Amino acid sequence: MMQRLNQTLRLITAGVGVFAASTAWAAGGSGGSEKPHDGQWLEKQTKVCASCHGDKGISQIPMNPILAGQYKGYLLHSLKAYRDGKRNNAIMAGQVKDMSDGQLKALAEYYSRQDGPLDLLKLD
Repeated sequence: MMQRLNQTLRLITAGVGVFAASTAWAAGGSGGSEKPHDGQWLEKQTKVCASCHGDKGISQIPMNPILAGQYKGYLLHSLKAYRDGKRNNAIMAGQVKDMSDGQLKALAEYYSRQDGPLDLLKLD
């Protein structure tokens, strides 16, 4: 009897966990509350980014990548990977660790729209 009760409780707990995760995924977030990513936030954040990646994402430092004109999907994928610990760089991880998906999307959108020196095929 007790074994059956424990199995039932485990199934209920697992079901609640799956429901919560799927609800967060469907909402397009990581489950936390969305953080501001409006023009004022973006302007402030891109000034921080500029210290390594240059004005409008055109780095003058060879070891720091140029962001201007990069593909939005690539930028978003990279930013999420830094935030989620799937890509290792202590500086980038520290910069994006508390950013929401919306904030990362705003940064990726901004830098993808900047004119830069990279010779990339236009997909839009």
